[in-house]
Amino acid sequence: MNIDRVKPIADAVLYEGYILYPYRPSATKNRTRWMFGELHPRSAQRAGGEASLMRAELLIEAEAGAEVEMALRFLQNRWREIGEIAAPVADVEAIAFYRPTDSLVIDGEKFLSFEEAIERRVDIEAARLDDLCRKAQRRRFSFAASREIEPIRAHGEIVAVIARSSEAVEGEVVLSATRLDDALFRLRVEIENLSPLMDADAREDSRARAFLSTHLIFEARGGAFVSLIEPPERHRAAARGCAGEGLWPTLVGEPGRRDRMLASPIILSDYPQVAPESRNAFFDGAEIDELLTLRVRTLSADEKREMAAADPRTRDILQRCETMTRDDLGALHGAFRPLEEGDEAPFAVGARVRIAPKAGGDIMDIALAGKVAVVEAVERDFEGRAHVAVTLVEDPGADLGAAGFPGHRFFFSPQELQPLDGGAS
Repeated sequence: MNIDRVKPIADAVLYEGYILYPYRPSATKNRTRWMFGELHPRSAQRAGGEASLMRAELLIEAEAGAEVEMALRFLQNRWREIGEIAAPVADVEAIAFYRPTDSLVIDGEKFLSFEEAIERRVDIEAARLDDLCRKAQRRRFSFAASREIEPIRAHGEIVAVIARSSEAVEGEVVLSATRLDDALFRLRVEIENLSPLMDADAREDSRARAFLSTHLIFEARGGAFVSLIEPPERHRAAARGCAGEGLWPTLVGEPGRRDRMLASPIILSDYPQVAPESRNAFFDGAEIDELLTLRVRTLSADEKREMAAADPRTRDILQRCETMTRDDLGALHGAFRPLEEGDEAPFAVGARVRIAPKAGGDIMDIALAGKVAVVEAVERDFEGRAHVAVTLVEDPGADLGAAGFPGHRFFFSPQELQPLDGGAS
């Protein structure tokens, strides 16, 4: 399964929270890695620990012969240990013993013992929807424990080592489908961490075998996924019937296409994108790239050395921030997006409209649905989106709303208002 078209946003999900500013292991927030979408071994969950199972349900418009392919991705913790040796040697095989240490400086370069991560991927072969309706597809998977020794050299000799080790993990994916009508199916997927634990109460043992940032990428062949955020009217009841646990399905790829879906542990809108101006993977998608870039550039020399030693990915962040030109920095500042088609607000101030909130709104949307209102202003946010301010015709305090006071003035998108009496401009 080729995921290139959705990989930027999927990678952003995969590494969200991996390590945070100031990108130093000594920072309190980075001493223990916590990420979205953690699945811990089932025995740890039974002992009162983290969840061991995730579940997602999504809708697909298709004929019975259509196929669905899926990729499961997650990170697994790997421990990196720095080891001192008694005397320099010429070959790794000659090292009989090393002494673990938290940090080591060799020829001015700092080396740290710290957590890294391995990218894991499990591809689930394409399955026909009618077959999935008859029998669920189960796929067991596993990754073996590993240990690697990398030499640290100085003046042509090995003077220390980097030992990387990861524990064995295993899990299961269960994929099934239910036919809701002639051309609509509900797809259901469950992922469970079945890794055995030596001690169910040992948190570190559980973390070494946990799936981190667990997410799924789906591809439909001969069918089209249905948005669960804004489903068409004919599928709203079916969308409300979809249940999930720890995963949020969203359409991904080129806006308008419905052949790919991402089930993410982070709530996203349909067709999420990484901003084209973003030059660095800061592992903090809700933060401001320009701010983080400037903060990294102002770290002290010692802080930068620790950041570079923490992880190859943090070293890459540092190098990118340090080499950015004035023009590169300027490109991060004050980007404006062109308005989406149909985002213009075709309403004149004073026009009468009927409020028709989109599905999935809050209690206020439900209370105001169908009410007649008067347009008081058309305003835009910093991203250029139009918001129409209205007051209710039946509100005795409408004059307060017209004067800009809260409580009597409500905002809706242009698509949530229906013109009355030729109210469109």
